[in-house]
Amino acid sequence: MDAHISFLTDYGTADGFVAACRGVIARIAPGARVLDITHEVPAGDIRRGAALLAQTLPYLPPGVTVAVVDPGVGTPRRGVLVRTAEHLLVGPDNGLLMWAADAVGGALSAHELTTSELMLPRVSATFHGRDVFAPVAAHLATGTSAHRVGPRLDPGGLVRLPDPVAYVVDDTAHGEVLTVDRFGNVQTSLGAAELAAIGAAPGGSVTVRTVDGEWAVAFGRTFADVPLGEPVAVLDSADRLAVAVNGGSAAALTRLAPEGQVSVSRADGTA
Repeated sequence: MDAHISFLTDYGTADGFVAACRGVIARIAPGARVLDITHEVPAGDIRRGAALLAQTLPYLPPGVTVAVVDPGVGTPRRGVLVRTAEHLLVGPDNGLLMWAADAVGGALSAHELTTSELMLPRVSATFHGRDVFAPVAAHLATGTSAHRVGPRLDPGGLVRLPDPVAYVVDDTAHGEVLTVDRFGNVQTSLGAAELAAIGAAPGGSVTVRTVDGEWAVAFGRTFADVPLGEPVAVLDSADRLAVAVNGGSAAALTRLAPEGQVSVSRADGTA
């Protein structure tokens, strides 16, 4: 059997874009098992795609990952392959892949996608997911060597998104919103290190401040640590501080959206 291929896009499922890509993969690598990460990344939102890919990749089987959130399709931006210890990441060189590579130990090498024999015979200027990335990923899944896709690149020269903001000043941790999920949970860039630095821990409470206001909320371990309809701060499954509402939407409560600024301090009065 060919390798696993994991697949992430902003294509949605209302059109035939995902099916066309999967069809190309099936023609080239009929034995490959395709695992859909998501196709619901907001259209053109490279940062959201990068965050979702980085938080998911460590739990995926070794193999090939093709990720396409590509508002620059058809421009001089490069298509690239990024190799890590267990994964081959295929997609546009626009920052989408690099947080994920970091999450699984870092990029060991990279190549530009230039070998036309590994792509479809006709490459559309507007659908590189179907014509470039999917076929290259499928060939890699069948055992094609990474060096065959094109010339070697310095991984340090690939496009990187700015790292998420997360720092501490005095007793306050400052960060930004990374993602808002379909439940309205607001995931911030703050992790265990920043929370430890301000002495915040589950069982206490924190004050969450944004440009629209501030909220003193319990710092719980689960959403159900507060009554229905009440806000709660938790360390989520990616070990990021998230603001949630038990049975509701923290995004609606706080009006926070990705890249919104947020600060957090202890609110339980203990030192």
